[in-house]
Amino acid sequence: MQKHASASWTGGLKDGRGTISTESGALNAQPYGFATRFEGVKGTNPEELIGAAHAGCFTMALSLILGNAGLKADQMDTKADVTLDKVGDGFEITKIHLTLRAKIPGTDDATFQDLAGKAKAGCPVSKLFKAEITLDAALEA
Repeated sequence: MQKHASASWTGGLKDGRGTISTESGALNAQPYGFATRFEGVKGTNPEELIGAAHAGCFTMALSLILGNAGLKADQMDTKADVTLDKVGDGFEITKIHLTLRAKIPGTDDATFQDLAGKAKAGCPVSKLFKAEITLDAALEA
């Protein structure tokens, strides 16, 4: 399987503008730029997209692992906080923190924590990063 996305850019770093598009059309010429990345202006940025991809991949991986254990979630909500830090002369994603809240009938917290940890380690997007990836998983009643 292969998927693709694309980006276009014109201008310099601070005054330039770009767009990001995905094969599926979920993003179609979505604007991004310096201000959306570093100044909180409305729009997307690479770190936000990486966070969305990581949260989605991890949650799907956990769904698979739960199924293999004979479990099925009533609800799973995952948030990914992506940290971009200045390192040397450039920037690096230094940390991704996943926060999971889940309702999974028929399991206990120890089993849930073990399965969530396996999903974090096995998620294909997790495997891409040299950044520290942490997980805070809470099982809700």
